Amino acid sequence: MRLHTRLLSGAIAISLLIQLAACGTIFYPERRGQISGQIDPAVAIMDAIGLLFYIIPGLLAFAVDFITGAIYLPGGKHAQVDPQLLQKAVNPDGSIDNLRLKAIIEEQTGQQLPLDNPYLIQQRGNLQQLASLGLQPAA
Repeated sequence: MRLHTRLLSGAIAISLLIQLAACGTIFYPERRGQISGQIDPAVAIMDAIGLLFYIIPGLLAFAVDFITGAIYLPGGKHAQVDPQLLQKAVNPDGSIDNLRLKAIIEEQTGQQLPLDNPYLIQQRGNLQQLASLGLQPAA
């Protein structure tokens, strides 16, 4: 009887650990980075199994899969633009030309971004990032 209890406890522990890591992220790492699309029913069902054990593991699994985009079937929208094209929006001093950047993104993705929004926060790159782009840091 004691062996039966240990096996059952081990199976529950393993299933909870798998749910905490999120099924879509583990089984389909190539799907990460998708913005939207059709939800994969298999991943949604696997995440929902976590809800049977406890609410927290199931909710965490859903949250991780939605945030990473791994819950969506392939063929959804991707937010990728060729870095060589983005180089055209970088001025020689390392600053970004927002109008040129907006035009490049709109041309490549068809999405209009509000880069003129006053709440937009721009962050400066570190020295390694600037060096990888062949730029000198602005004084």
